[in-house]
Amino acid sequence: MLAVGKKHEKWVTEGIDRYERRLRKPFDVSWQLIPHSAREGEAARSEESERILQRVDRDVFLVLLDERGANVDSPALAARLQSAFDAGKHVVVVIGGAYGVDEAVRARANFVWSLSQLVFPHQLVRLILAEQLYRAQEIAGGRPYHHV
Repeated sequence: MLAVGKKHEKWVTEGIDRYERRLRKPFDVSWQLIPHSAREGEAARSEESERILQRVDRDVFLVLLDERGANVDSPALAARLQSAFDAGKHVVVVIGGAYGVDEAVRARANFVWSLSQLVFPHQLVRLILAEQLYRAQEIAGGRPYHHV
């Protein structure tokens, strides 16, 4: 996972750890935090986007979290991720900074995903993402964590 922002706050770390302990390959995760730009607006978006793209290998399946992205249910997300894993892809999920990401990151993304039309604090998004990856893992494995 690539996230623009500061270190996880304690309450977030505890929640993320709860789900990460349950994640197994290929759904396991590691976090890379990219510092916020000291700039504002478009300049910050551009600088942070450049840092993101520098850390993304050409052959990864890139998922961009963006409130303007596609809304999918949990089974559809699980299927999309499992399909990428079945194709031998490493999946990287990107959480942009306060000003979002530029078009270069959006264009590079294989999937632009919206958790909701609501905007959430970045720390909370990280926790939601950890839970959704665990849920996707369980759905893909046919286990009963997710109930329709």
